[in-house]
Parts: sequence; C-alpha cells; structure tokens
Amino acid sequence: MPDQRIIHAPERFALTIERLCRHLIEEHGDFSNTCLIGIQTGGVELADRLRLRLAEMGITGFKYGKLDITFYRDDFRTAKGPLTPQTTEIDFLVEDKRVILVDDVLYSGRTTLSALTALNHFGRPAQVELLVMVDRRFRRTLPIRANYRGLSVDTLHDEYVDVQWAETHGVDQIILTRQPAQ
Repeated sequence: MPDQRIIHAPERFALTIERLCRHLIEEHGDFSNTCLIGIQTGGVELADRLRLRLAEMGITGFKYGKLDITFYRDDFRTAKGPLTPQTTEIDFLVEDKRVILVDDVLYSGRTTLSALTALNHFGRPAQVELLVMVDRRFRRTLPIRANYRGLSVDTLHDEYVDVQWAETHGVDQIILTRQPAQ
C-alpha cells in the first residue's frame, strides 16, 4: 500500500491561486498582449482556475487556449500503453504575444519541452513563461525552470505528486505518494 500525505491542504490552495494571479497581474498588467495556455490535462485545470480568478479580479478579454502535447512527447512511441490525446483549443496566433504556459507539476521538464514544440505551430511568441502549481526541484533532466510556482517540493525518485481539484476529485489539495520498497 502506498504511503500518502497531504502536502498542500484545501485552505492553502485558494491562497496559492490568489498569489499566482497577483504575481501575473504584477508582471502582465492588463494582459493586453498576453495569452494563457493550459497544457492538457492537469495544466488546463490550473489555467481554468487562474482564468476564473483573474476574471473576478477584473482581468478579462485575454486570449486563452488548451494545448495537447500527446504527439510531441519524446516517449510517444515507447509508451507502455496507448496514449489518449486530448483536444487542442487555440483559435488564435501567439505571434508576438507573451505566452504563459500553465502546467500542474514540473518534474523532468519533458512536458514543457513538448509544449514548446507544439506551440511553434501557432506562431512565434515574443516571450514564453512557465507557470506551475508544483515545482519538483532536483529532478530536472532538461534546463527548464518555472517563472511562477505555487509550491516547491523536494521529492525522492519513488515519490509522485498529485494535484487534485474540487471539480474532479471533490477537494482542492496536493498529495505526495511514496511507493513502498519492493
């Protein structure tokens, strides 16, 4: 049985979303030349939440999209099972825009690399930034870092970070799971 513990409880979750939004507003102002793009699937859940909170704070009208990276993954042909692609919903060009890529967990950096490759089909952005809910430090295999992070976590190789959302899991929280030694 895996060992699980809550590392970010529901009461702090909303505060983290709030802090990320305020940081984005500080850096991007009215978002007039900024677009927010969630990486399917976990990044979309975070991007949706950020978009909702930004709207409550009076920031609306910016471009928003969802990016599927399934066919851009470097392990696409070597995956242990069938991969299920999601939809890409980007009906605008990112040409000369400031793009905020959003993902739930930054681990090795490979998802971000795949997203950057996929993003090329939508133009050449002026700038790309990365926002993540959880940055798993010390396990990066590529030179990628988050510009905005909700939480930094030092993890072991046999640990897994799961961001859970009220919409899909019934509660907003982050769980750290450690697989038992075999």
